[in-house]
Amino acid sequence: MFNLHTTPRHDGYFMPAEWAPHSQTWMIWPERPDNWRQQAAPAQAAFAAVAQAIAGFEPVTVGVSAAEYANACAQLDHPAIRVVELSSNDAWVRDTGPTFVINGQGGLRGVDWTFNAWGGELGGLYRDWALDDQVASKILSMERCPRYRTEGFVLEGGSIHVDGEGTLLTTEECLLNANRNPHLQPEEIELQLSEHLGISKVIWLPEGLFNDETDGHVDNFCCFVRPGEVLLAWTDDPQDPNYPRCQAAAEVLATERDAQGRELIVHRIPIPGPIHATAEECADVLAVDGSQARDPAIRLAGSYVNFLIVNDGIVAPCFDDPRDAEALEVLQRIFPERRVVTVPGREILLGGGNIHCITQQQPSVG
Repeated sequence: MFNLHTTPRHDGYFMPAEWAPHSQTWMIWPERPDNWRQQAAPAQAAFAAVAQAIAGFEPVTVGVSAAEYANACAQLDHPAIRVVELSSNDAWVRDTGPTFVINGQGGLRGVDWTFNAWGGELGGLYRDWALDDQVASKILSMERCPRYRTEGFVLEGGSIHVDGEGTLLTTEECLLNANRNPHLQPEEIELQLSEHLGISKVIWLPEGLFNDETDGHVDNFCCFVRPGEVLLAWTDDPQDPNYPRCQAAAEVLATERDAQGRELIVHRIPIPGPIHATAEECADVLAVDGSQARDPAIRLAGSYVNFLIVNDGIVAPCFDDPRDAEALEVLQRIFPERRVVTVPGREILLGGGNIHCITQQQPSVG
């Protein structure tokens, strides 16, 4: 692996939009018994279903521990799915994997953000994240991809969305949280984003979805669907704790302009639920000191925004919820040129995220 000591912006690189062509999607196999119930067996079936759905559009590579290698291979038996041995602490490759950047001339590099398990000593979701902080460098090494390491600057891939034309979407709740980069002012964080992603405009939404244990990742709440257009999770119920969050985000989006000076078109998609884990679903998650507790009293941050754009398609979660049909209709209307495939998302949600959180796209440069 070749480590670079400049920045992507300096070298003419930028993060493309998710709808740009992919060469593959990366995933990591779940197995942590203190996050996934029943020794992660239901989660593994759910991840396998996601991988199989993506493989219908583009190649998938799944990183798996040595102990789980044979099991994963058996469940991921598909000509477009590659299984590689890659140790990790958990399976959220959106946050632990690299953010790929391109130069538009065939160059591909990766940004390896410092990872602290969504908060480190101040609210982090588990105690030991050393292997997760190595995931990005391992992936970049496998791909023979030059690496930019942001030593000391903490960021997760799920906390950002870009339009590929200079605009970045994020939340103050996450990026300005004291458990990420307390030594930096907002302007200094914007500079880091500009230098490493090649963007020129940051749109700050105040908060993400209620009870999102990532401290409000934007990819669970609002995303770009094409230049100048965003999709926002939405509720009209004033009693829903998400109501003021949606209203505040809508106010920002109504007044902001993107990097190209465009007013934003805002599409809305319903929020499912409320969804809670059952007592049975929480009972056999191993209780470990320092790991996020699972409690049926806690509302889960379910969201239809947590989908992945793939080549010619959309892979989105469904929840056996009355709003599933409406959400599917919204996605098909917004993406008429893509085939929308839904995959059950409840088991992934029980672990703290969904389809976008467990995937990381690698742009095509060929």
